[in-house]
Amino acid sequence: MTRRIIGAAFVSLDGVMQAPGGDEEDRSGGFAHGGWLAPLADEALEGQIGALFSGDFDLLLARRTFEIFAAYWPFIPTDDPISAAFARARKYVVSGFPLSLDWAGSERLADLDAVERVRTGEGPDLIIQGSSSLYPQLLARGLIDRLVVMTAPVLLGKGKRLFGEGTPPVTLNLIEQRSGARGMRIATYEPAGEVQTAPAGPQLVTEPELARRARVSEGTW
Repeated sequence: MTRRIIGAAFVSLDGVMQAPGGDEEDRSGGFAHGGWLAPLADEALEGQIGALFSGDFDLLLARRTFEIFAAYWPFIPTDDPISAAFARARKYVVSGFPLSLDWAGSERLADLDAVERVRTGEGPDLIIQGSSSLYPQLLARGLIDRLVVMTAPVLLGKGKRLFGEGTPPVTLNLIEQRSGARGMRIATYEPAGEVQTAPAGPQLVTEPELARRARVSEGTW
């Protein structure tokens, strides 16, 4: 059976996923709101995290998230359930360049072809944490099987986004959703093919509309 790749992302209401965990997690681009998630955590978020990491899984990470994790989780005692789960998991890091793999159980994947080979091999599902740069690439290759989007009731204004530049147009099916007492909203999706379009109402091509379209084409609208 093919392994699934499951994207599990903490995001703000405006789609930012940068540095949810702490002040110094990722200050790149001048991001000043590291650690925005914990003050908003509720039972819905805690339940979803428990469900994601309670069974067998491997991690699929981009280089920067891998380096953040490798500098933190191996030093957290394994009586912490997340630390223990990450220690058991195989850590696949997508990087075109060599990097330190001192974190036990780590393996570099040079490109998306290597990711696809791992996905079609034997083993548990692969869970993406962080790693915003992976989403456009994996979606374009049809390699994401499920998305778990954990949205916090906060606007961050700027930062790395879950669906950044290069994200392909994709329709999603909503599989499950729930909310928590502090406003966290958990939604699980699966890709469902190309984006379909249809008019929202009667189509009228009036003289003012033709003039508006002309200004759009000219770049003056």
